[in-house]
Amino acid sequence: MESARRSEQFFAEEGVAGFTHRAMAKSTGLDDESIRRPLIGICNTFSDLNNCHSNFRTLCDAVKQGVWQAGGTPVEFPTISLGETFLAPTSMLHRNLAAMDTEEMLRAQPLDAAVLLVGCDKTTPAALMGAISADLPVIALSGGPQLNGHFRGQTLGACTDCRRLTAEHRAGEIDDDTYRALEDGIVRGPGHCMVMGTASTMNSLTEALGLALPGNASIPAVDARRLQHAQAAGRRATALAEEDLRPSKILSRASFENALTLLAALGGSTNAVVHLPAIAGRAGVELPLELFDEISRRTPVLADLKPTGRYQMQELHNAGGVPALLGRLLPLLHGGAPTVTGGSLADSVARARVEDAEVIRPLEDPVRTEGGIAVLRGNLAPEGAVIKHGAADPALLRHRGRAVVFSDVDDLKARIDDPELDVDASSALVLRNAGPVGGPGMPEVGNLPIPRRLLREGVRDMLRISDGRMSGTAFGTVVLHAAPESAVGGPLALVHDGDMIELDIDTRTLTLDVGEDELRRRRAAWQPPPAHYSRGYGRIFVDNVGQAPQGCDFGVLRGSDPVQEYRQPKF
Repeated sequence: MESARRSEQFFAEEGVAGFTHRAMAKSTGLDDESIRRPLIGICNTFSDLNNCHSNFRTLCDAVKQGVWQAGGTPVEFPTISLGETFLAPTSMLHRNLAAMDTEEMLRAQPLDAAVLLVGCDKTTPAALMGAISADLPVIALSGGPQLNGHFRGQTLGACTDCRRLTAEHRAGEIDDDTYRALEDGIVRGPGHCMVMGTASTMNSLTEALGLALPGNASIPAVDARRLQHAQAAGRRATALAEEDLRPSKILSRASFENALTLLAALGGSTNAVVHLPAIAGRAGVELPLELFDEISRRTPVLADLKPTGRYQMQELHNAGGVPALLGRLLPLLHGGAPTVTGGSLADSVARARVEDAEVIRPLEDPVRTEGGIAVLRGNLAPEGAVIKHGAADPALLRHRGRAVVFSDVDDLKARIDDPELDVDASSALVLRNAGPVGGPGMPEVGNLPIPRRLLREGVRDMLRISDGRMSGTAFGTVVLHAAPESAVGGPLALVHDGDMIELDIDTRTLTLDVGEDELRRRRAAWQPPPAHYSRGYGRIFVDNVGQAPQGCDFGVLRGSDPVQEYRQPKF
């Protein structure tokens, strides 16, 4: 029996195959009526080791309600959960593995559409990457941000204030008892970080890409409206199955330019500069680094959000959320780009309104006149580097400093607070072997800590340079993603203590002031660091991972292979 829907083909198979499919489904409590309906998968990334996703069981039940309401049959299945705090050496090492898991489960199971439960930093790009490659109709559904933290009259944001307060503790400005007490007030329940870190950024960008319903990004995790939104996602996913509205019919260069424009207007995470090229690569769209810089230069920051501003996701939601911000940005967007709503991006935000012009500013009165991310080039990063200059000390945006070099994270930990370290406030801290291969997995260590001695002298920012990443919740004059990375012989591997390094944001340059002859001599003497892995997924990762400008994806995973009818070997 031929059918437009994969689940119909699965349950209508002739012979023992179809008999077994129906019998096994009925053993779970489904009946003939249930298996005649569209089969809607719910990709659940719940884990007890992912605090951000601790509300996903309840959220999943709400999605199921929506699917039943719309005449579908919901089926929940697990995929890898990537919680930032509980994974070593870094969740980024496992993003591609999670993307593979998502793609293969969507491809292998007889689903007609799916809802992707995402939230914490890497789960959103991983799920989108896998779903785009499988090209099954999908909707991304975030678990939502945490409520604001509070402590003795302060509004706190994880983990921007985790870092700020830790620096003050290391400087001796906060005592041990207060530092421990702060832990009880900064993360007050389920949800991802409530500042405009990577999780908030990537979940916001799903709306601009057209792969989530309006309002997905900002409804707090504990708000009843999050459950209502989940029901709506379940209903709409059931409709997508009937319409066969796949990511390939939604995504285009225009969709990604919309996402880049929103990224700039949000003052969003530098990690999006890694994740968006990876997501776009699955859709067959190239996103060169220059496009990030070009769009950032022409797009004002309208959302006044931490870590570069004053407010958090709770205030953004009350101000109208991402739909209201997109409405403000429409003159700069491709409003005709399609979305999972079945209409255009402009249609999806037509009814949104700004409720607080301090949180979402007008185009003519922005927080800053251009986006907060800049792309740098120069002999220290010939393939590019990234800086979130909106989160930097303005006095350091044109700076020349003497390099203080750390060979890897272990070296950094061992020496950063050494009283004998030859460093001052004008130095440029350089961290090598923190990239995709060298990290391994490009860990979030690029925002090197300020030496304790300098903290106690009042220093709160320094020029820091690495081939690693930093958390989207972090801040400072931090140059990241220097490519090619040092572990594969990039120029960062050739920097010595005492070399002069110059950063100039206006000219978008990052320069190592060392002559070519000396650099050739150093290169001839350079030896690659020992391999991190000899087997297993780690070996697969370091042997196949691309560099940061290409999104750190595996070359073999780029592009898509759309699922068609459901086929199993017949017997």
